[in-house]
Amino acid sequence: MEERVAERLRGALGPLGFEVHAFKVGWYNAVLQPAFHLSYPDDTLAFVVLSTPSMFDKALKPFVNKERLKIIRDPVDQCVSHHLSSVKEIFPDQKVDVIFDYEILPSRRPKFLAQTAAHVAGAAYYYQRKDVKLDPWGEKKIFGVCIHPKYGGWFAIRGLLLFPDVQVPFLEQSAPVDCVSTEQKRTELLELFNFHWQDGRYRDIIEVKERYSEEQKTYFSTPPAERFRLLGLTRFTE
Repeated sequence: MEERVAERLRGALGPLGFEVHAFKVGWYNAVLQPAFHLSYPDDTLAFVVLSTPSMFDKALKPFVNKERLKIIRDPVDQCVSHHLSSVKEIFPDQKVDVIFDYEILPSRRPKFLAQTAAHVAGAAYYYQRKDVKLDPWGEKKIFGVCIHPKYGGWFAIRGLLLFPDVQVPFLEQSAPVDCVSTEQKRTELLELFNFHWQDGRYRDIIEVKERYSEEQKTYFSTPPAERFRLLGLTRFTE
């Protein structure tokens, strides 16, 4: 069942520059405190959705051109929301729940922990402080970061697709590719991500097969309020 669902999702989202990776809710819940659990049975089928560098040209630009007058909030969020919500149309007989990376609970906690989901689904390796044996940071708070084996840090985790009526007890877990495998490189990665993230060097911690275009880099390095202008949009308020 998982393969059939995955095939349809890849057929719909792959040409738009998205990747989908299957996991069981239980894998995700097993590595987190109860406060962060997804409220589904352990064997529930879920997919984490990533945007690759090509999403900018394949999905965002066409969406902006078509929906220009309807874009009233972040164009990328609105584009992702449109395409992931459209998935429901290809599963008319299935319930599909969608959770987006930008959604938060009333407590201000995110609805899901994106990097944990990517790791348990085998999509990207979530490098954290515990992955460095000789910790040089003392009392400093150090955030972890996911690295994709093909795109390095040139990707984003956009959401989850959950199929509450599909149970996959026999789904086998695939470990993410440990592509930053030396202690020295892991230390460098966390150092760059935590203290120099704005220059984007952490994204190239491995040799990547594709990265963001110059246009895309400019877009994402521009303050959100000014990004509308780059896409030829006028900022409207709700």
